[in-house]
Order: sequence, then structure tokens, then C-alpha cells
Amino acid sequence: MARVKVRSGAAARAGYDEDFFAWTEEQARILRGRDTLGLDWDNLAEEIASMGRRDRRELESRLRLILHHLLKWRAQPGLRGRSWQSTLREQRRQAEKLLKESPSLQLQVPALIDEAYPDARADALDETGLRPRTFPAECPFTIEQILDQQYLPEEAAIASDPD
Repeated sequence: MARVKVRSGAAARAGYDEDFFAWTEEQARILRGRDTLGLDWDNLAEEIASMGRRDRRELESRLRLILHHLLKWRAQPGLRGRSWQSTLREQRRQAEKLLKESPSLQLQVPALIDEAYPDARADALDETGLRPRTFPAECPFTIEQILDQQYLPEEAAIASDPD
């Protein structure tokens, strides 16, 4: 059996800062060889944690786009089109894949919607030029509606209170 050639921990950490791709390749090779001497423990732990944060950010981004398009669909029935439907379908599909790959993210969905909705509302306001009262301050959709491939909202009644 061939012995894995490793660098010292300090050299591995330096590699992390100098060439991230080479660092990942080297760390993977060391892990496969089950030789822990050259592992960059601190940076490995941070990278593993960041993978989870990346998936959470990606799910939040997809939820924001879904919400943005649901708001436009609801507020602008005359402009509804296939591209909005296509965007909704694709973003829901990708959100579903993320949730299937990481089921524990399902617990994060309510908080992610709370985080995503203000940005989705702001994006809808910017894109449409409609008055702020057009889009509710609180998310008008349930989690089930947001993730349901078939759901499309009906036209909303616009509040009559001033902006």
C-alpha cells in the first residue's frame, strides 16, 4: 500500500490561503488515505460548516425568486406569461431538490421565507413600479403554496389605505 505524501499542518493552512482548489484536492487525498497527519483541521471544519450555510443561502435565494414572481403574478394579471410560470417551476424544482438532499433544511423554511419576503417585495416594487400598498407587508402565501408546483395566486384586491 502506498503511503500518502502529506505536508505539515502549517503548510496545509498556507495552501488554503494560496490556492484553495489545490488545498481541497490535497485534503481530499489525505482523507481518502485515512492519514490525518496533514489535515488542516480548522479550515476543514470551516469549509464543512460553510457548505451547510451555502445550501441555506441557495434555498433562501430560490424562495425569494418564487415570492417575487408570485407577487407579480398576483398584482399584474394582465402581464402574466409563460416566462413567469417557467421561473416559478424551475425555482420550485430546485428548492425541492435542495430540501430532498438536505431534509433538515425543511425546518428552516419558515425563517427563510421571513428573511426572503421583504427582499422579494422590494424587488417586485422596483420591477413593477407599483405602489407599496400593492404588495402586503407580510407574506400572503403559505409554505405549501410557495412550494406547490401547481399553485398560482388569484388577482389580489389592492388595499385602499394610502401609501
